Amino acid sequence: MATACPPLSLPSTSLLRRTTRAGPARQPLPSVRCSAVGEAVAEAAVAGTAEEPLLVSAIKGKKVERPPVWLMRQAGRYMKSYQNLCEKYPLFRERSENVDLVVEISLQPWKVFKPDGVILFSDILTPLPGMNIPFDIVKGKGPVIYDPLRTAAAVNEVREFVPEEWVPYVGQALNLLRGEVKNEAAVLGFVGAPFTLASYCVEGGSSKNFSKIKRMAFGEPAILHNLLQKFTTSMASYIKYQADNGAQAVQIFDSWATELSPVDFEEFSLPYLKQIVDSVKETHPDLPLILYASGSGGLLERLPLTGVDVVSLDWTVDMAEGRKRLGSNIAVQGNVDPGVLFGSKEFITKRIYDTVQKAGSEGHVLNLGHGIKVGTPEENVAHFFEVAKGIRY
Repeated sequence: MATACPPLSLPSTSLLRRTTRAGPARQPLPSVRCSAVGEAVAEAAVAGTAEEPLLVSAIKGKKVERPPVWLMRQAGRYMKSYQNLCEKYPLFRERSENVDLVVEISLQPWKVFKPDGVILFSDILTPLPGMNIPFDIVKGKGPVIYDPLRTAAAVNEVREFVPEEWVPYVGQALNLLRGEVKNEAAVLGFVGAPFTLASYCVEGGSSKNFSKIKRMAFGEPAILHNLLQKFTTSMASYIKYQADNGAQAVQIFDSWATELSPVDFEEFSLPYLKQIVDSVKETHPDLPLILYASGSGGLLERLPLTGVDVVSLDWTVDMAEGRKRLGSNIAVQGNVDPGVLFGSKEFITKRIYDTVQKAGSEGHVLNLGHGIKVGTPEENVAHFFEVAKGIRY
């Protein structure tokens, strides 16, 4: 039985007439006709090509038939198939550092939902052992850095990360993922941003108040800058390594940068992010780079200054306002509240359409504003993808 679509109010054309670095002005979103929940039709559409995944085309500002969609943490604990695997392989690093398991887990959501992005199953801390920083991920506690970096001498012992030597399984997994999904979806890699990695390493793990990293930043800034530079050089190399082995876009997670005030973000995060982007673009100019920083509403205007191609918004920022604040020269990703997936299917549908309409018809990757939460009903995730993939501009 057909169900009425949510109202589709268009944002102002000033929010939608965006330009790419080298492309023409982007056009307003065409009207969309919906015939049922999860199904939409339009007067005209341009399909993706076999040579390039839909997600990559959208990021480049090309005309696409619908917004590409994938979800952060789409491979993980909410899926029964992943839970079953965890019973057999209980240690996170056992799962994330084994080629066969990495590929299997990365493909679990692909086989069920067919997202437009298949992200590598890994962790932002995976490079740490290769930098002489022992760590583990403990169930119920999260990341643990066994010897926190709190002195100049400790930071001096950190070495540059060489991906080929320390994480060959990452390159192998990415190559296998490309072979599996072809160009039906984009294979996504990811890295942690320098300040976020430094926060884990100085704090000794997750933190609520970040007092140790801030004590270093404000009391011994030279030590922190030394550490940040080492992470910057290493993460630039890691992104290039991922791209060389099949990643078609790479997301940079700066999860803890939003613990900084704007002036401190400009000193301890922004220049290092920009340095990474500049380095990658020198050798991989066409590789899309996505930046995600949760709770970034207070820093939003500064994020495009990094030079990334896409800013991923969290759900605390209205999509239309985010478009306006970010400016006309950058794509956006997001930003449905992950909690919406606990709602009714009708409610999920309504929020998807609200986000898509506010984002406009070009340069938008539909996603959540954060990772999928543990306990999210799988059938609601399936509904999210069904509705999203049924949209037509």
